[in-house]
Amino acid sequence: MIMEIECLANPPGTPDDRFRHIEAAIAVIEQSGLTYEVDALGTTIEGDPDQLWPLLRAVHEACLESGADSLVTVVKVAQTSARLTPSTIASLTGKFRA
Repeated sequence: MIMEIECLANPPGTPDDRFRHIEAAIAVIEQSGLTYEVDALGTTIEGDPDQLWPLLRAVHEACLESGADSLVTVVKVAQTSARLTPSTIASLTGKFRA
């Protein structure tokens, strides 16, 4: 399964650390040990559904726990049936990489 998570924290950070709340969410993803890519508008992660669904909640809550006043999290999920080879980040984006 591939999941893209975009956290829209309000505010995204503090005056001293502009993206503190977003970076707290990314830290949770880093600690998961799963394959991921951070881009300008979200983070894409690949893993088993049993890993990704709880991770989504932890990422969402990390923004609030770090001090965000409010939060909207936007999620996209791509999953194939068990009879097909699962897509990976690399298989979907590899031909566009330098």
